[in-house]
Amino acid sequence: MVWGCAPKNTDGQQPLHDWYGHEVTASAYNSVYWQTDSISPSVAAWGDTLKPGMKSIAVSRDLIKMGLTHNTMVKIDTFPDTFYVKDKMHWRWRNRIDIYMGKDVKKAREWGKKRIMICYAVPKDSLTKSIE
Repeated sequence: MVWGCAPKNTDGQQPLHDWYGHEVTASAYNSVYWQTDSISPSVAAWGDTLKPGMKSIAVSRDLIKMGLTHNTMVKIDTFPDTFYVKDKMHWRWRNRIDIYMGKDVKKAREWGKKRIMICYAVPKDSLTKSIE
């Protein structure tokens, strides 16, 4: 776990997640037919319907193996909000995320492509919690 990724625990309870940090290349995408491989550009790979304003990301498939699975909470170092993994990227991409920006293609282009740090939450194993 990366030190800066762990949320502050003020209530004395055991956290439900372990937070991990990872550096990725981030770009942005939109719900437009020419950026997706679907005839329904608002439907993500796990079946979620994306709507402008949602805080969601798509992840490369190698990141799924690291624990960034469907609905994983993700903090992106340049945003104050928590994002959720709702989509998968094409198999050719590695170590990448795409930040969902609704239908605002101009905003996505302005974002461009950057190397950033993310922190993501992996649920703690319930069996381990009961043994401790």
